Amino acid sequence: MIIKAPKGTDDITAQDSYIWQFMENKAQNLFENSNYKEVRTPIFESTELFHRGVGDSTDIVNKEMYTFVQKERSLTLRPENTAGAVRAYIENGMHRLPSPLKLWYKGPMFRYERPQGGRKRQFHQVGVELFGIQEAIADAEVIKLAMEYLDELNIPELSLEINNIGCPECRNDFRDKIRNAVQPGLEMFCADCKVRYDKNPLRMLDCKNDTCKELLDTDELKETINSDYICEECSTHFDNLKKYLNILNIKYTINKKLVRGLDYYTKTVFEITSNNLGAQNAVCGGGRYDGLVEMLGGKHTPAVGWAMGMERLMAIMPTPEPNKIKAFVVSNNTYKALELAFKLRSKGISTDFDLLNRKFVKQLDKASKLNADYAVLLGEDEINSGTVTVKNLKTSEQHTLSQDKIFDIIEY
Repeated sequence: MIIKAPKGTDDITAQDSYIWQFMENKAQNLFENSNYKEVRTPIFESTELFHRGVGDSTDIVNKEMYTFVQKERSLTLRPENTAGAVRAYIENGMHRLPSPLKLWYKGPMFRYERPQGGRKRQFHQVGVELFGIQEAIADAEVIKLAMEYLDELNIPELSLEINNIGCPECRNDFRDKIRNAVQPGLEMFCADCKVRYDKNPLRMLDCKNDTCKELLDTDELKETINSDYICEECSTHFDNLKKYLNILNIKYTINKKLVRGLDYYTKTVFEITSNNLGAQNAVCGGGRYDGLVEMLGGKHTPAVGWAMGMERLMAIMPTPEPNKIKAFVVSNNTYKALELAFKLRSKGISTDFDLLNRKFVKQLDKASKLNADYAVLLGEDEINSGTVTVKNLKTSEQHTLSQDKIFDIIEY
């Protein structure tokens, strides 16, 4: 019986790994150009981190976490990485570094849910977190960075939605208004929304259930949702964000129902969607979480960030050209072929040769199939004379020259 990968997981094969490397390299170059430094956190964390950080009212904590007990300690495979990044920020004393602190990450996350297109039980995210800046200019920077990354990947038909869900102080009154507005029809809402009603009624606005969406579409609820409930400070913060986005020529839509699916958000929340993805069209989600560092045991630190699912991006981005080798050494003398291949590699020229030592014709055919730029021929005549023949496989032009001159043709 063949053992297969667990449901909801995929192998990243040799044929596809270059696409992941392409996406990761784009991220690293873009983020480091804006002074974001990579952080790598453990794949599993204390379960308490996600209960406290992500929130007990979220689907992630209630339904989707992979949790196990090891020697009476509860551990969880990370379902998202903001909580882990904040934990690392506190534990490693990063608050003592010059502010602002800009971090980025990539890696696998784990959620138990029904596998579907662009969403797996083991999936991968790339994201950024910016610590130490209260003003909306930080929100604008991370949103601009997200748009630039999606542009680097040639993701089509993008739309940005933004909202301000207020601070803990001004949000309490809004929660009460939502409860009062939905209470008469509460029995008709889904079981999840009934739990959210008690724990965090704002999360009801984020429900994907079609019946709940219809129930929220009444005139009374629309009036409640669209009311200007946020305080003066939050309103000023939102106005400033809109000004910064306008300066950056970033188009946006204000969506009063946008609350995001995590409890730690405050003030700014945003989503970037693509019309090429169907119903599950979000490619990036994020926002501000000014209370999370303090909630997890650190000093009060304003912060903002976002995350993107890489599988979802891969489903709609144009496939990049695969990596190819520059040179292929063709020779029936395996000693000389090995020596020359590593000489070329030492100069940064991607090079391969035939480990099976097949006939010249077969080796040249292999070089063509690998889409190599050059075939470096090393036959008996070349070995005896200390030369090589370099053939351009695109133009069929070839030159015989001393081995020391090979880099005049194959540049590194």
